[in-house]
Parts: sequence; structure tokens; C-alpha cells
Amino acid sequence: MLLKIYPENPNPKAVDKAVEVLRNGGILIYPTDTVYGIGCDMFQAKTVERVCQFKGIDPRKATFSIICYDLSQISAYAKVDNSIFKLLKRNLPGAFTFILNGSNNLPKLFKGRKTIGIRMPDNSIIRAIVDALGHPIYTTSIKEANEVTEYETDPELLHLRYGDLAEMVIDGGFGDNTASTVVDCTDVEPQIIRQGKQELKL
Repeated sequence: MLLKIYPENPNPKAVDKAVEVLRNGGILIYPTDTVYGIGCDMFQAKTVERVCQFKGIDPRKATFSIICYDLSQISAYAKVDNSIFKLLKRNLPGAFTFILNGSNNLPKLFKGRKTIGIRMPDNSIIRAIVDALGHPIYTTSIKEANEVTEYETDPELLHLRYGDLAEMVIDGGFGDNTASTVVDCTDVEPQIIRQGKQELKL
């Protein structure tokens, strides 16, 4: 299913349809502030494994990432001290993936690893969906290679290509072709692992 949602004012009924897909164990393709993402309810282990299979990721070894609605949701699923909180507040919502130490609230499938990637995109559509769901979603980028091709930024082409895999593709307009900036916050000083779309404000 291809569902149009306008980023300026996400329609609550459309958002509820996307949430229903997630709650029923479905896969969603959605816009972010970088490239389009693919993900699911992080508490639906079998669906997380389906997404991992699509990306060629070993769920036992992967560094998982989740999309959170706000800073308090981040604090529920990751260990956030005062200095990290201030860093997150300066930079989020934004085009970043912050690597943090995970908390005990993470799903069983995530507990084999110490860290979790945290995203809080500057995109009203996916944040409205996460807010309505009530907890984060597991996320990874749709891109399959280093170069992002046209079909990976155009939601209609994404639907044509991945309609059999994902139960729903959200059309939120054309996506970006630059990935997020990845920042490791598990040591004393934050370290940029990958420079992406946005500059980090320290």
C-alpha cells in the first residue's frame, strides 16, 4: 500500500493507518530527514528479523538503531547522562545517529549488544507515527549501496520495487540522498564515526 502523508500537517487518520500496520507486525518504508528508511515495531522480533534479512544483516551481530519521538523516549531506552542529554538537545531533531549505551528497557532481541543507535529525525511524519505508536521503531536505511539511486528517493518507485516486501510505503515527498552523521557517545568524548548530512554542534 502506498499512503500519501503531507509533512506540513500529518493527517491523524493516515498516521493511525501506519501505526496499525506496525502493530500488526508489518514493515513500513517512510521518509526521514535523510534517505528513506525501512523499519517496524521494535517489539515485533519476527518482523525485525525480516527487515534484517532484506538488508543482509545478522540480527545477532548487528548494531540496531531505533527512531524515538523525543528526548524522554531516548532516555527510556538508552543511558543518557547530563553531558549527553545536552548534546542531544543541541542537535535533535536532526540528521544524526547517536550511538549510546542501551538500557534494560530494550526488547529481548536487542539485548545481546551493549549499544543502540538513536535517531530522532527532523521529519514530522515519522515522528508522528512513533508518537502515536507509543514507543520507538527499529530502523535502517533503504539504500542498498554507497550511492543512492533515484528509486531510493522517489516513494512511488520505492513502492514499485519494494511493495511485496513492505506492507506500507509512506509517500512524504522526495527523500534526500545523504545519510545521517553517526556520532559515538559511548566514550568520554563524542566521536564522529561518519560525517553525513549535518554538522555536530558540540
